[in-house]
Amino acid sequence: MLGFILRRILVIAPTLFVVVTATFFLMRLAPGTPFQTGRKLPPVIEKNVMRKFGMDRPLVEQYASYLEGVAHGDFGPSLKYQDKTVAQLIGEGFPKSLALGLTALTLATALGVGAGVMAALAQNRPPDYLVTSLAVAGLCVPTFVTAPLLILVFASTLGWLPSGGWGEVQNLVLPITVLALPQTAVIARLTRGGMIEALKSNFVRTARAKGLSSKAIVLRHALPAAVLPLVSYLGPACAGLITGSLVVEQIFNIPGLGRYFVVSALQRDYTVVMGVVILYSTLIMALNLVADVLYAALDPRVVLE
Repeated sequence: MLGFILRRILVIAPTLFVVVTATFFLMRLAPGTPFQTGRKLPPVIEKNVMRKFGMDRPLVEQYASYLEGVAHGDFGPSLKYQDKTVAQLIGEGFPKSLALGLTALTLATALGVGAGVMAALAQNRPPDYLVTSLAVAGLCVPTFVTAPLLILVFASTLGWLPSGGWGEVQNLVLPITVLALPQTAVIARLTRGGMIEALKSNFVRTARAKGLSSKAIVLRHALPAAVLPLVSYLGPACAGLITGSLVVEQIFNIPGLGRYFVVSALQRDYTVVMGVVILYSTLIMALNLVADVLYAALDPRVVLE
C-alpha cells in the first residue's frame, strides 16, 4: 500500500502542472484585462498598473514567473483586492467554507446512510418509495432554487432565521441545509443500492444461518459492504463542499472561498482564480487518494498496486 500511495503522490505534481498551465492560458484568453472593468483607467495609469503587476511582459515570461512563484508557495498578489495576497484571501475564506462544507457533509452522510438503510430494509414497501421519491426530488431541484425558497419561508415569512451573513450559529442553518439536501439524496440512493446488494450476498446468508440477530447482520456485515460505493463518492464530494459552494455562498452572503472565486472570475482577478483552482485540484486529488485507501481498508478483496 505504501508503494501505491507514493506513486499516487508522484502523479499529483505533473497533474497540477497541467491544471495550472491550462488555467493560466485560458484565463488570459478572456478579452480585456483586470483593469478594464468598471471605470476605465486613463491609458498612462493603466500602463503603470500593468507594469506593477508584471502584465506588460510577454505571456511566456509571465507564465514562467508564475510557475516559479507557485513552486515556492507564492500565489502572488490579488489584482483587485487592494493590499491582499492570494494566500491571505484563501486564509480568510477557506476556514469558513471548510466549516460550512464539513458540517453539511456530516449531516448529509448521517441522514443519507440512515435513509438508505431504511429504504433497503423496506424494499418495495412504502418507506422505500418515500425515501426514493425524496431522493429524486433532492437531486432534481438545484440549490439556486431551494436557497431562495428556504429564505422566503424561514427568513422572510416566518422570521425564524436570518437570510444570510456570517458569525452566528443561526446564520449557518439555512446554507448548511441547502448544501446538505442534494448530498443526502445521493448518499441515500448509493446506500440503498449497496445495502440491497449486500443483503442478498452469500456472507449475509451465512450470518443468518448462524442465527445472528437482524441488528447484528445489518450493522456488522451488510452495512460495511454497503458503504463501499459511498466511500468513492465522498472524496470528490468533500473537496467540492469544503472549497465553498459558488451559489450558496453568493446567495447567503458568506465570505467564503466560493464567493471569492465567483467575484474574482467576474472581475478577471487572475491570481485569485488560479490560487483557488490549485487548492481545489490538490484537495480533490488528495481526497481521492484517501478514498482509495479507505476502500481497500474496508474491502480486503481490493489490492492496491
